[in-house]
Amino acid sequence: MKVIITGSTGMVGKGALLECLDSPLVSKVLVINRNSVGIHHPKLEEIIHKNFSDLSAIKDRLAGYDACFHCMGISAVGLSEAQYTEITYTMTKELADTLYSLNPQMVFSYVSGAGTDSSEKGRVMWARVKGKTENMILNKGFKDAYAFRPGAILPEKGIKSRTSWYNAFYLVLRPFFPLLRKMNSVTSTTKIGQAMIQLVQQPSNKKILENKDINSIVA
Repeated sequence: MKVIITGSTGMVGKGALLECLDSPLVSKVLVINRNSVGIHHPKLEEIIHKNFSDLSAIKDRLAGYDACFHCMGISAVGLSEAQYTEITYTMTKELADTLYSLNPQMVFSYVSGAGTDSSEKGRVMWARVKGKTENMILNKGFKDAYAFRPGAILPEKGIKSRTSWYNAFYLVLRPFFPLLRKMNSVTSTTKIGQAMIQLVQQPSNKKILENKDINSIVA
């Protein structure tokens, strides 16, 4: 399979990238980033593109793919609803619209978050916006689509978060990682990446996946 990944400089996206590079099921990986991920591999192609609101300049390079793992995201802290919507919903819609026009038979997986509001009417701004984004993707018409809603995630294979306080938190918890890995309420960057790959090959009736669902896919 050929896979497109966004957000591969982030914790979840890099986890998905490493699993794709390791998987014999994946023959090619295209990453689209604002800044280079800094990895060289025979399977890997990278596009540096600054404006995710307009993908027309790179559209001709996005055809012929079987899956997209959309892992790009940002914290809502300090952002207005309009700013957060532009990054979370509008940019994702541009990606989904572009890929659907080229690859309607692809599987699209979107990394959302625990607590996302599918009704789009709740009081929490980020949850409403992510819910709107999930709904747009799941109803777009792709061959298949999934919303990943991870909560607690253990970084593996040397991956670090770009958020400094996350890294400090994980450093404190590291001695407890073996115990946490046994808890079904906790997942890992490895399991998320493996689940994304497996869902392209083996579809699930469940389209919104929380930690326990992610873990069960790769159990």
